[in-house]
Amino acid sequence: MPRTRRWTSADIPDQTGRTFVVTGANAGIGLATTAALTGRGGRVIMACRNPDKAEAARATLPAASRDLARVRRLDLADLDSVAGFVAERVDVLINNAGLMNIPHALTAQGHEMQFGVNTLGHHALTAQLAPHLTDRVVWLGSLAHLWGRIDTDDLSMERRGYRPLAAYGNSKLGCLMLAYEWQRRFDRAGSGLRSVAAHPGYTATELIRRSDRRVADRVFQLGNSIPGVGLTPDQGALPVLYAATVPDIAGGAYVGPDRLGGLRGYPEIARSSRRSHDRAVAADLWQRCSDMVGFVRAGRRR
Repeated sequence: MPRTRRWTSADIPDQTGRTFVVTGANAGIGLATTAALTGRGGRVIMACRNPDKAEAARATLPAASRDLARVRRLDLADLDSVAGFVAERVDVLINNAGLMNIPHALTAQGHEMQFGVNTLGHHALTAQLAPHLTDRVVWLGSLAHLWGRIDTDDLSMERRGYRPLAAYGNSKLGCLMLAYEWQRRFDRAGSGLRSVAAHPGYTATELIRRSDRRVADRVFQLGNSIPGVGLTPDQGALPVLYAATVPDIAGGAYVGPDRLGGLRGYPEIARSSRRSHDRAVAADLWQRCSDMVGFVRAGRRR
């Protein structure tokens, strides 16, 4: 395996002939990921809720990259939209889209919005596309998973009471647990597919400016304004790109920046919390999410 220290986008292998689906590809890390992959010859399906914004983002890419990217509508807050997302053969699915620290809201099917989009929607999409995948799925985690708590009897926080940042941490812990559980199920099925996870450290993107919590927003904005703290989207995308393109990365790996406790740096194989490796809770979470969207086996629809 290539050295993880100081790995950059220049180290991405040639991706000619490979197809990627990137959710939330119209901004931030998703757009940076799209630019890097198309820059190395990969085809990218930009799976976004707002096709107009996605097309505007695609127009900012170099001409050669624009020819390799195409937009397809996907609303992760609506499981009917996910079920209607049909793709041809896909080599890599990158579950990038996300919501953070937002006011309480519900998805089309009545699930808490951050769980519904970040966790459940991506689980549904993974199950939808697994029969078409040839290589791997990459899940976007976050250092916020460290404060997350998964209660499979209260995934929408109806009993615990909704708190925006707690809900975000829960959703990102859920993403990591599902990433590991999908790998266990791929292994048991003998499919050869890989499920890996990555987190971008502290990256300055629009994601952290969508909250109604003024104090939290000011803290995040302060971090973004201090030189040497907030990563650019191009830098934050590096762990994602590493997870998505390094040929011999192991299934179940977790990639993140190598400095300041994972806040910044270059990609390396990292460690997630002990809680994220709770197999019993992960299996229950996988099954409950599968029941919510009608999937009962890895990669197969009922």
